[in-house]
This record gives sequence, structure tokens and C-alpha cells, in this order.
Amino acid sequence: MPTNSDRFAKTPEPPYYAVIFSAQRTEGEHGYGQMAARMTELAVKQPGFLGIESTRDAEGFGITVSYWSSEDAIAAWKQHLDHKPAQEAGKKVWYVDYQLRVAKVERAYGKVKS
Repeated sequence: MPTNSDRFAKTPEPPYYAVIFSAQRTEGEHGYGQMAARMTELAVKQPGFLGIESTRDAEGFGITVSYWSSEDAIAAWKQHLDHKPAQEAGKKVWYVDYQLRVAKVERAYGKVKS
């Protein structure tokens, strides 16, 4: 089991950006887990990627927050050729509903127990 410190993204001092993706999954797997893992692998390699945090409840509602250094980095990730098929499958197969929000992080503080 991961420690708390493994679950939190290790972000720099603000400012930076957060992409907040909230979604209700459809029934069934339909290749979602494999694609989600692949997208995380790709995102980590993108210029400007800072980290990711994600959770999903038993009813399929999830929130994933990815952190980025700039709006340009977010736009580049959105346009990434390997990300496009995942976006389309999300709309057609994996999500009943979803919302994506982009926010600029101005302050960040807290405590993470190891």
C-alpha cells in the first residue's frame, strides 16, 4: 500500500496550474485501466508536467488533478497525438458525464505524513 507521501503530487512553489478532471464512469472496464495507465506514463514525460493525484469511489465517480508549469504545457498535452484517442474514447465509451477545469494555483500549503 502506498504511503500518504506517495499519493500527493510533489509540486513546486506556486504559481503553477491545475487541470481538474471530474468524471462519472460508465459500467464495465472497456480497456479504461490500461489506457489510464498509458496516459499517465505519457503525461509524466511531457514538458511542464509537475505531478498527478487521482481517486475514484465505488460508484465510479472520480477526480484526477494534474499539475502543470504553464498554460502552454497544458495545451500541448491536450493536443498530443497519443492523448487524442483517449479523449475520444472517454467521450464515447468511458464517461457518462465529465467536467474539466483549469485553475492557476496561487498558494499551496499543507502537511503530508510519510
